[in-house]
Amino acid sequence: MSTVEAPGGVTFLGVRHHSPACARLVAATVARLRPAYVLVEGPADLNGRMDELLGDHELPIAVFTAHRDGTRRHASWSPFCAYSPEWVALTAGREVGAQLRFIDLPAWHPALSDRANRYADADQRYAEAVRRLCATLAVDNVDALWDHLFEIGPDDGLAERLDTYFDVLRGESAAGADDTAREAYMARWVRAARRRAAGRPVLVVTGGFHRPALVRLTAGPDGTDPDNTGPHGAGPDGIGPEEDDWPEVPAPAPDAVAGSYLVPYSFRRLDAFVGYQSGMPSPAYYQRVWEDGPRRAAEALTEAVAARLRARRQPVSTADLIAARSMAGGLARLRGHVHPGRVDVLDGLVSALVTDALDQPLPWATRGTLAPGAHPVVVEMVAALSGDRVGRLHPDTPLPPLVHDVDAELARHRIDPHEAVELDLTAADDLSRSRLLHRLRLLDVPGHVRERGPRVGADALLTERWSPAPSADRLARVIEAGGYGPTVLDAVTARIEERVTLLGADVDALATTLFDTALAGLPEHSTRTLTAIARATGSVTDLRALGRALAVALALWRHDRLLGSAGTAPLGALITAAVRRAFWLVEGVRATAAPADPGRLTALVAVRDAVRHAGPALGLDRDGALAVAGRVAADPAAPPDLRGAALGLAWSLGDVPDAARAVRAVAAPDTLGDWLSGLFALAREEVVSGDAALLTVVDELLAAMGAHDFLVALPALRQAFGWFPPRERAEVARHVQALHGGGASPGDLLRLDADPLLVAAARAVEERVDAVLTREGLWEGDGT
Repeated sequence: MSTVEAPGGVTFLGVRHHSPACARLVAATVARLRPAYVLVEGPADLNGRMDELLGDHELPIAVFTAHRDGTRRHASWSPFCAYSPEWVALTAGREVGAQLRFIDLPAWHPALSDRANRYADADQRYAEAVRRLCATLAVDNVDALWDHLFEIGPDDGLAERLDTYFDVLRGESAAGADDTAREAYMARWVRAARRRAAGRPVLVVTGGFHRPALVRLTAGPDGTDPDNTGPHGAGPDGIGPEEDDWPEVPAPAPDAVAGSYLVPYSFRRLDAFVGYQSGMPSPAYYQRVWEDGPRRAAEALTEAVAARLRARRQPVSTADLIAARSMAGGLARLRGHVHPGRVDVLDGLVSALVTDALDQPLPWATRGTLAPGAHPVVVEMVAALSGDRVGRLHPDTPLPPLVHDVDAELARHRIDPHEAVELDLTAADDLSRSRLLHRLRLLDVPGHVRERGPRVGADALLTERWSPAPSADRLARVIEAGGYGPTVLDAVTARIEERVTLLGADVDALATTLFDTALAGLPEHSTRTLTAIARATGSVTDLRALGRALAVALALWRHDRLLGSAGTAPLGALITAAVRRAFWLVEGVRATAAPADPGRLTALVAVRDAVRHAGPALGLDRDGALAVAGRVAADPAAPPDLRGAALGLAWSLGDVPDAARAVRAVAAPDTLGDWLSGLFALAREEVVSGDAALLTVVDELLAAMGAHDFLVALPALRQAFGWFPPRERAEVARHVQALHGGGASPGDLLRLDADPLLVAAARAVEERVDAVLTREGLWEGDGT
């Protein structure tokens, strides 16, 4: 077995993260060399906690790192499973008595600020080289390429193939400034270990992308970097002079909050199909490759898919499995594989189990997450390969203070994680329990899910119900939330501050945050969020987003005495500013043929409610609102739905219009339904309880339409009448029944045996047929 060795006995192994083949190579190299030092790509600030990392855990686990200062917040993971080459290097090195060191910059360091996962592949950095290799070897992507070259072949010559592979890839691209800084820092550790080893073997295990650079940076005859200033000079990484001792580990800035903790991880979070950056999908499959080899892994893969599909009551016969295995074997031979690989087995299963057409490429033929709309059988196949294994930390593993505070707070508020929680928000104790549950929700800590309670735009509720929602990764999520602070209050406060900062001028999302802070009992942050919304309101151009923000503010101003926000001056100021901005935006909309937009109609509903319910207290100008409504209703350049909504706004504010006359002016099939959508959205109660003349005119207009015109008008009409709740819809049906002399009950008018669109289309076809027959003299209209 050949590996790249530098003077002084340093052996460099470039690996792909989470590769069983690379893990086997690392284990064999450690056994052969019995090195004095094993240096591994990983966070150097964790070297003093190696015993904690290598404790008696159940893999997978990860090192979670959080960093927060005045300019940025960063969170990242460094995961390990049984077949991670880095994990095997550490455990095998410890078994032979080697000294173990992580040699990369800490995860919080700016050089790693764009990485949510330290062990992410460098695919984007050498995409062109990968593309050419895939084209040459006729494989779909880098995962299939990797399996073809390394995972399912023999281990003979594996080191040489890996060296050649990574040399080719690195030779096609230059490292950026961040990678350059990391590699310079890692090279300093390699040189220090070589001096300390005094001729004894040193093994360096890093991602394959970094190996060629590390070989070059440590190629000087005395262990110096030929492009640097020597063993005692300052390196290009700016970290400082190199001493005979280990390199200095960078420390966070004094005003930063940074820390690393072990967290239990799961195969699902490790899977590239779910979004993990490693690029190695299907962790359960590769676990079997690590434990049993590629042949048995292929057999187990077929068994796992069949078991999962049968558990979902999908028919999978023995004949299907025989066909799938035969196809997988044939594909493997055709592709030059000694054993069926992952893609061979998956393609064989699809050919045997999926009989209908596929609307999108198979997920293993592309990169990235599983796309929405994937075939159900394909989804289950991907899930079977992902696996459901969840890691577990040793009980003595140190945990961040937030974990203990969450448990203490739940106990103090008498919240059992296994029981539903019914709360009366008028009771002080229950209100306090509600606020704790909302704070945990904002921290994304699983445990309970709210089924009932106060919501924006709904009638005020005085009760809540939370149902238990156990989660296998709950501990990991609490540990990760610990990056925001040591207590629930500290953490949720920091989380809200970050959210408000990141949202900027997004008034819609800021409004949601405003409601969340009220539910969580954070009045100080409600005020900060209000300030951010008020700042954005003056420049917002999206009427829909502004309407949603106004609805939240109005609901809090009107109803939420329990949340401490009812009638407050900052909310009142925001409502006033939002109403004025909304009127300004409405008068600027120009689109004569645009369809009804439920979002902007909902915004005008919020404006109506603000003028109606808060106008006197906040000094909102009713006469000004009526003036705007009159101008928009009469503006032929305004969209039909806004013209109808403007008429409805005036009606709902007490200015009764001649709605029957107005509807005749928009009776065209392509505008009637949209205009009615606006009217019904703003004045549905007035339409039902007021003068019935409007409904009578609408009935006349519809009766006078031909089949084709009615078919054109029907979709918008259905949307318009959808604004009525069931009780009011029944009132409309009773009026229509009365116009046509009774007969059928209102309920019969609301329930049809066929789709109305289908009926209207059939009528239109019949009308066209009748016209043709009449033109040809074959139809006289009297039934003959």
